[in-house]
Amino acid sequence: MSLNIAASPDTKDRLNAYVKLGKLSFYDYYLSAFIVLAALPGAQTWDGTTLAVLLLYVAGYLGVVAATVALDDVTGIKDGSDARNYTPETGQLRDLSRKPLLSGALTVRQAELFGWGAMAWGALLWSVVFVIAPESSLWVGLLMVAVLVTNVQYSYGLKISYNFGQEVILVTPGLAVLIPYVLLTGEATGLVILESVLFGLWSLLVSIYSNMNDVEGDRLAGRRNLATLTTASAYRKIIVATHLLEPVAVAIAIAVGAVPAWFAALLLPLWVLRVQQARAGVGQGNLLQARMLGIKLHRWGVPVLLLANVLALHV
Repeated sequence: MSLNIAASPDTKDRLNAYVKLGKLSFYDYYLSAFIVLAALPGAQTWDGTTLAVLLLYVAGYLGVVAATVALDDVTGIKDGSDARNYTPETGQLRDLSRKPLLSGALTVRQAELFGWGAMAWGALLWSVVFVIAPESSLWVGLLMVAVLVTNVQYSYGLKISYNFGQEVILVTPGLAVLIPYVLLTGEATGLVILESVLFGLWSLLVSIYSNMNDVEGDRLAGRRNLATLTTASAYRKIIVATHLLEPVAVAIAIAVGAVPAWFAALLLPLWVLRVQQARAGVGQGNLLQARMLGIKLHRWGVPVLLLANVLALHV
């Protein structure tokens, strides 16, 4: 008689539901580790401590993000905003299966336990990172704590995203470049600061289109952000202004000597596509299409920054 130890279909479905709840397939934020690695001085790049810090930081950040989105879904199911924002009309642009609380695959209690467990996982691994990092300044440790606490409180507890803080907190992915770099080197170069700003902006240039698409459901749920507190016309202007922040940040970095002028040339193809993104979202009202293009540009921007780092170190 053989013993079948394969997971049952119910177990596989449950695990898949937790993967979707934690958005574990959304890897964009974790690409920051490659940017940091490419920016390090050659002798430090493949050092064992360097790799350990980056791996543990990313693994901890995965827990922080999973806790954030899981608890966000808990709030979304309780106030009804997810049910209003995820409708059949969104089609393939918004997959309902990504919301296991809406589909009934998980209960609210299960999602809350998962969220708090993920937060504990992130806190534990980031504590280890701070202990083993070559340069563990107090201000960096406090910054890590701030990221952990504010992200978990994004739509739960203090509900920062419901109380005027959504756009501010959505730029924190940029700190996933700055924090590990400073932990490894003890400094923040102009190049790394600029790349942290860009990485955060790229995240924001995805979410602002989601916010505009979800504005009616968010208003009914009591969420106070720029989209719900302004008119559609005013928010379109805010979106355009947010797009302009990217070239402005690069221009300032070039003007103060933080990066060479060729840095802008590397980003030029991405900016051309940014125009298409704005045209789709602001001009044509295809908000979810613009959002999807923003996700692609976030991913395509990473190899551009990798190339910039290699050139900055070796040219």
